[in-house]
Amino acid sequence: MKFSKILVGLLIAATSTIYAQDKEISLEEIYDGTFRQERLQSLQSLDNGKEYLVLNRDRDANTTSIDVYSYKTGEKLRSLLNSEDLSEISGFQGFELSENEDKILLSTEMEQIYRHSSRGIYYIYDVEDKTLTKLSDNKVQEPTFSPDASKVAYVFENNIYTYDIPTGEETQVTIDGEKNTIINGVTDWVYEEEFAFVRAFDWNKTGTHLAYLKFDETEVPEFSMDMFGQDLYPSQQVFKYPKAGEINSEVSLYLYELAAEESEKVELGDYEDFYIPRIKWTQDPEILSVQVLNRHQNDLDLIFVDAEDNEAEVVMNETDEAYIDITNNLTFLENNSFIWTSEKDGWNHIYLYDEDGELENQVTEGNWEVTSYYGYDKDSKKIFYQSTENGSVNRDVYSIKINGKNKTRLTEKEGTNSADFSADYTYFINSYTSTETPYEFTLHSAKNGKLVRKIKDNSALLEKEAAYNFASKDLTTININGNELNMSMIKPNDFDETKEYPLLMFQYSGPGSQSVSNSYFGTNDYWYQLLANEGYIIATVDGRGTGFKGADFKKVTQNELGKYEVEDQIAAAQKLGARDYIDENRIGIWGWSYGGFMSSNAILKGNDTFSMAIAVAPVISWRFYDTIYTERYMTTPQENPSGYDENSPINHVEKLKGDYLLIHGGGDDNVHLQNTMRMVEALVQANKQFDWAIYPDRNHGIYGGNTRLHLYTMMTEFIKEKL
Repeated sequence: MKFSKILVGLLIAATSTIYAQDKEISLEEIYDGTFRQERLQSLQSLDNGKEYLVLNRDRDANTTSIDVYSYKTGEKLRSLLNSEDLSEISGFQGFELSENEDKILLSTEMEQIYRHSSRGIYYIYDVEDKTLTKLSDNKVQEPTFSPDASKVAYVFENNIYTYDIPTGEETQVTIDGEKNTIINGVTDWVYEEEFAFVRAFDWNKTGTHLAYLKFDETEVPEFSMDMFGQDLYPSQQVFKYPKAGEINSEVSLYLYELAAEESEKVELGDYEDFYIPRIKWTQDPEILSVQVLNRHQNDLDLIFVDAEDNEAEVVMNETDEAYIDITNNLTFLENNSFIWTSEKDGWNHIYLYDEDGELENQVTEGNWEVTSYYGYDKDSKKIFYQSTENGSVNRDVYSIKINGKNKTRLTEKEGTNSADFSADYTYFINSYTSTETPYEFTLHSAKNGKLVRKIKDNSALLEKEAAYNFASKDLTTININGNELNMSMIKPNDFDETKEYPLLMFQYSGPGSQSVSNSYFGTNDYWYQLLANEGYIIATVDGRGTGFKGADFKKVTQNELGKYEVEDQIAAAQKLGARDYIDENRIGIWGWSYGGFMSSNAILKGNDTFSMAIAVAPVISWRFYDTIYTERYMTTPQENPSGYDENSPINHVEKLKGDYLLIHGGGDDNVHLQNTMRMVEALVQANKQFDWAIYPDRNHGIYGGNTRLHLYTMMTEFIKEKL
C-alpha cells in the first residue's frame, strides 16, 4: 500500500451539559446533529511513515490547508499547502499526492455522477516551487499522476487524455468516446455499482504505458427517469442499465504506448460474455495483471499480459460452485509473487502464490474469516489483517509472517477493531467500538500492538447520553432452522417481563451482509431508542445468507434469493413471539433496499406472523435489477425463472393481510422506482389496501434537506398507529 487513508467516525459531543434525567429522545434530535458522528478528515500517511496529512478547512476564512502532523505526538508540524497563499482558487475539496510526493492534485467544483463517480476542475500544485497549474478548463474524471509525476491521465466525455506537466501539452489517447455508446478509461454504471470501481486505466511503473478498458454500451438497453426539479417541464435522465438476463457492455482491454502514441487491443483469449473487474500493473513494468470473470461469476482467470508483445497468459484460475468475490487485495511483491484472498477452503483466507501463479502457502487458516486485508510490510515480511477469529460479531487486528507463522493479535478489547497503518507499517490507528462504547481512537505500534498514545474517546457523548437513560443493545444468539443466528435486541428501559410488548424486527439479509455486530449506536439505533420509549421491543436477526460465518452459510441462498432468508425471519418472529413478554399478534418488520425486498416477502409469505411491514426502496422482482449483482446469486432469469418468480413479492400480493407501507425515491438510479410502481399496480389489481409514499427526485438513500426527518416521522407514526 502506497498511501494509508482513513475516514474514521469520531463521535464528538457538541456539549457535555447534563440535562434532567430521563429526557426523551426526539426525531429532531436524531436528525439535527445532536448525536451526529462527526468525521475526522481523511488522513494520508507520508512515505516516511512518521507523519501524516490532514485536510483542514477554515470555514470563517473560507480557506483549505493540507497540514502535516506527527504520528507519535499528534502535533501539527507544518502546512504543506494553504489555499490562502493561492491567488487562483479560494479553496479545494480534496487532494491526491504524487508517488514521489512532490506534486499535489487539488479538486474543486466537484459534482457527483453516481455512487462512486464524480467530475470536477483540478489543479496541479508543485510542492517545491509552490506554483499552481490548471489541469483542464473542463470538468474531468479520475485524474491520476504518472509514477514520476511528469504527466496526468484523465477522462473527459468518455475519452482518455494525458497532460504533460513540464510542457503543458495535452494528448488525446482515445477518440471514439460517446455518451451511452463508448466509454474509455472509466466504468459503466453496472461496473461502478457492483464491482465498486470507476477508474478503468492504470499507469505502469515506469510511465511508458497506460492500460485501459473500453466499454461498448451500444446494445445495452436504456433506462430513463423523469426528474421533476423546479422548472416548468421535468427533465429526463437516460442511462444504460442492463437488467438481469439482458445484454451487458462489451468490454475490451487496450495498451497505450506513450512514446508511439498508439493503442493496441489485447486479445485475452477465447472468452464470451465476460467481465474484466480489475486491471493492475505488477512490479514488472512490462507485465499487466488482468482478472477475467465469466458471466456467472464463478470462474475467474488471473492473466498476465506482456506489454512487449501483448501476449496474454493465464497464471491462476479459481472456480466456485456459487460465485467468487472481487476484491482489491491482490498485492504484488518485488519478485512478482503475489498475495491473494479466497474462500476456497470454505472461509475467507490469505494465500501466497509465486510469480508463475503456483501456490506457495496458505497464510491464514481456521474456521473464521479474514474481513480486511491491510497490506504487506516487505521489511518485516508481515501481513496485516482484520478477522473474526474472536467471534463473528467481533473484529480484531492481527499480523502474521508471510510463511503463516508468528501470528500476533494486535488489539485487546472485545468488540469491533479496525486499523489504518502508516506507510512504513511502524504505527496503526485503531478505531474501537462495542455495544457499550462509542468510538475510541488510539495509536499503536504495529510491531506488537503496544499503545503509543490515545487520540480521542467519546466520554462527552456518554455523559450527554446519560440524560436520556438509553436502553442497552443486547447481543445474543437464537437457534433457527438448525443454525445459531446472531441477534441484537433493544427493550424498553422500564422493561417488565410480566408485560407483553409489540415487536419490531429489522433486517437487511443481503448475501454476505451483517446487521448484528458488537458496535455502538448508529442512527437507526437512536431511532430504536425512541421506539423503545414508546413501548416497543426492537430485534435484528442475521439469518442464512448473511456473512462472516463461512462460505456455506453465506452461499446457501444461491439461486433462491428470498427463500431461506425469509424462512429464517418468519421462524425467528414466531420463536420470539412465543416468549411471554412479546405479543405474538403485534409483530412488525421493516427494511431498506434488499431489506425492503425481505420485509415485503415477510408480510406476504408470513402473513399469519407479521401484522405490519415497511419496505423502503425495495427490489420487488429481481428481474428489474442489474446483471452483475443479480446474476452473481441467481444466474439469469432465462436459466432460473422459478428462482426469480417464486421469491418475488410482486407474485404474492394476494397474500397481504396486514398493514403495509411502501416508500421509494423518484430519482433512484439503483433500485428503480419501477419496482414500487409495479408493486402498487399489482396490489391495486388484487384490491389490497396499503400505504405508500414517493419522494420526488430522491435517490436510493432518500436524503437531502428535511427528507430523512420526514421519512422517519412517517415511519414512526405508521408503527405507532399500526403496531
